[in-house]
Amino acid sequence: MEGPKSKRRRSIRNGIEENTMAILDSSAPNDSQDVTDDGIAFLEAVRSSSLLPEDGTPPSCKMRAEVFQILKDGKSIELIMASYQLLIELDKRFPRVCLTDVNKADSSMGEPLELAVSKEDWVPFAFGTGVGYADRDAADEKAGGPIDSQGFQNLVQDISNMANGRDSQAENIKFLGNMLLFQYLVNILEGDFLPRNKVYEGTMKWTLLRESLINMLLASRRINYKSLMKDCLSTLLALCHLPAGLRTDDLRSENDASIRQNECCNNAVAFALIEIGQDACLALQRLLVMVMELDNSRKTADTHGLITRADGVRTPLVEIIVDELTYDSDMLSKILQVFCDPRWKLDIALQYFSKYAAKPSVHTRRSNGSTDDKTFSGVLKCFSNNTSTKSITKKLNPVVAQLLLAHAFQASISVSLESCDEGISNSKDKAEGSSLMDICKNLISAFRSLRRTDEHMRILPLAREAIFTAATILSTK
Repeated sequence: MEGPKSKRRRSIRNGIEENTMAILDSSAPNDSQDVTDDGIAFLEAVRSSSLLPEDGTPPSCKMRAEVFQILKDGKSIELIMASYQLLIELDKRFPRVCLTDVNKADSSMGEPLELAVSKEDWVPFAFGTGVGYADRDAADEKAGGPIDSQGFQNLVQDISNMANGRDSQAENIKFLGNMLLFQYLVNILEGDFLPRNKVYEGTMKWTLLRESLINMLLASRRINYKSLMKDCLSTLLALCHLPAGLRTDDLRSENDASIRQNECCNNAVAFALIEIGQDACLALQRLLVMVMELDNSRKTADTHGLITRADGVRTPLVEIIVDELTYDSDMLSKILQVFCDPRWKLDIALQYFSKYAAKPSVHTRRSNGSTDDKTFSGVLKCFSNNTSTKSITKKLNPVVAQLLLAHAFQASISVSLESCDEGISNSKDKAEGSSLMDICKNLISAFRSLRRTDEHMRILPLAREAIFTAATILSTK
């Protein structure tokens, strides 16, 4: 039964909602400046009622939906940026999913974590029953309401298409809005997934991840999962070249005097596109990492018999990435260059090697069944002699081999440093009896072996950098 405090809070929120929504109702549809002014006033009213007071009440589902609608349909930089920032701040202040006790998360006593999920809160997705607006009938009547799985994939495709061709000021503003919309949706997916995954790691309750937004997105029958992941990869490559290819001169026509007069506005859009494009790249990477983390947790759940037929079958994202990179060496170089997460970059490189590189030719009884070839140390052992190295270069282009070795070495060092910072001493390579010193020695030996198999092979600049780093580490030790 609802108590008097809850009734009073609901009454206050209803009054705030009525007053703030009245601002939008007074908009003049034929005057874009009036629409912009009323939109800014509405956003400021929501901010003043929910964020400025220490005991501010969370906005109603209808108010959040209107802020989200402004982000989706905003025609000006002011509205798009203001609505995006407000949504981000609201989610930080009033999270839908969180750990109930932060101290437990930092505790070393091994106490189980608890998850708090407010299922009545509004979310910008509509993947299934109970997800989306509190009033689903109103959501269906509202044009362009919450995003479904097909809408999410279309958004990724639109960003990719826009990144490859921007022709007018209006299209650039739409491009900027789409990238901010995508970043916000990734924030929502991440804010829902990370606490769930943290609790899952301690409790092995697969239901928590089965009900996560990211899992419902990937399991939706309205999209092709592999196509969505491939779209994300192609979009990542398109966006990573946006800063270099974007020039303010491209945003105006020499024959258009009206655009010349708005040069300051055009330049503002251009600089915003560069910064937001870089942020969109990071958001795409966070989405890919999220999917790979979910795959990892799903694999663990499967080994414990927690996956049912209702969960369906899904190819792990790392396998999809490796398959895509196999057929395009240029794509391989670009992905390894822009992908920031060292742990998953290392995993991609290792799976690439395990699929196309030869295994060591000599196995003893003790080494049979060993998983050493799944570590970077195991990969380096494949280059321990001329015979195995020649076998590798027959299947793997020497340039590709150099790229994989150099990036894997950089990622391995980063993972080792992160493990040291977190106090983790049982890293994968250490578990196999390999130290950083051994890895450095074996890396230099691997490149010597590659050079012996092809005396005319040119060492790539990135490979030279990796060799120099390994030699420096050995000299300091």
